[in-house]
Amino acid sequence: MSNESLPRGPESGLAGSARGRVRLARGVSPWLAPTAAAAAVTAVLTRRSPRWALAAAPLAALTGGMLWFFRDPERAPGEGRLISPADGVVQSIDPWPDGRTRVAIFMSPLNVHVNRAPAAGTVTSVEHVPGGFVPAFNKDSDKNERVVWHFDTAIGDIEMVQIAGAVARRIVPYLFAGAKVVQGERVGLIRFGSRVDVYLPEGIRPAVTVGTRTVAGVTRLDHV
Repeated sequence: MSNESLPRGPESGLAGSARGRVRLARGVSPWLAPTAAAAAVTAVLTRRSPRWALAAAPLAALTGGMLWFFRDPERAPGEGRLISPADGVVQSIDPWPDGRTRVAIFMSPLNVHVNRAPAAGTVTSVEHVPGGFVPAFNKDSDKNERVVWHFDTAIGDIEMVQIAGAVARRIVPYLFAGAKVVQGERVGLIRFGSRVDVYLPEGIRPAVTVGTRTVAGVTRLDHV
């Protein structure tokens, strides 16, 4: 895969005693490190010349914004056969020709962008598909840069698609094919991005509607 792949670490699953703690998402260093370093250097240089404040102030603001954007809070897992892999708003719910139902979740810049496993099971494939970078709310975003996941679960094959948007240019998978996952476990990050689709197996009705706000690892997607 051409995407940055990170080895699985013991911290990739759901936390027990550390719930409520917020940390930074894995895979953000190439973006955050140089920005934070530049902010620190220009802040020091303002002591020599106030003119450096013209650079230090926006760099400090950008660093703060990135710290917020790349936050990765611990969460207690929700209940259900399928739970939301992403924070955001349900953009569309579409019946698929093969009997499945696609639930598309749009993530705004204010949402957490770490994605989580919708069900427990085994990762059977992680496929990077090259494509464009149109806004995720555009119908043509189905052809965007994306990573397609398949999970072998107790209710069958679950497909999840991470889709990059107009700003997102990198999807960072945390796991590889063959990995065992628990429901709600962190599986990847979309830097500055944009949409996650989940395909509910045939016979499973969605518990959400268009406009429902979802919380990754918490919101139930399947109807009881």
